[in-house]
Amino acid sequence: MVRIRLSRAGAKGRPFYHVVVTDQRSARDGRNIERLGYFNPGAAGQHDQRLVLDVEKLKAWVAKGAQCSDKVAALAKEAGKQAAAA
Repeated sequence: MVRIRLSRAGAKGRPFYHVVVTDQRSARDGRNIERLGYFNPGAAGQHDQRLVLDVEKLKAWVAKGAQCSDKVAALAKEAGKQAAAA
């Protein structure tokens, strides 16, 4: 089964996550099919963006049968609100 989930990057104590499409059997930071964006929970300045997500690609993968993790579903909802406000 194909999942849309977070893959961790960044330094110890400073997490940074890529939103990726991957097979559910692969390791968290292992091989992925496609990268859809990123999530930076520690973004504080104006130059740092907290969330960048290609919502159209995400919707296309969901239409193909991919399932979002709980956190990615919440981030997609937040990205949809950001797109509507802009």
